[in-house]
Amino acid sequence: MTVLIDPPLWPKHGTVWSHLVSDSSIEELVAFAERAGIPARGFDLDHYDVPQERYDELVRAGAVPVPARELVRRLRASGLRVTPRERHGRSLGA
Repeated sequence: MTVLIDPPLWPKHGTVWSHLVSDSSIEELVAFAERAGIPARGFDLDHYDVPQERYDELVRAGAVPVPARELVRRLRASGLRVTPRERHGRSLGA
């Protein structure tokens, strides 16, 4: 069981963001985020969005840094990945 973080590459809202995921369970991810003080509003169905200024702190807390493609590959392999189609359906209340 591992919590993974990709490099801060994703610009939005005046900063750059990383993604924080678990390769085994959403419960593990949520527990890690709670311990690290990540607000629940940062959760997006299968990951947390975290600003670049938290990256080093989260790595020190135990998140394993991986390239973005590796993060997505491992999230898909875990079965936890929410696809764009599923994401769209959930946003419509399906």
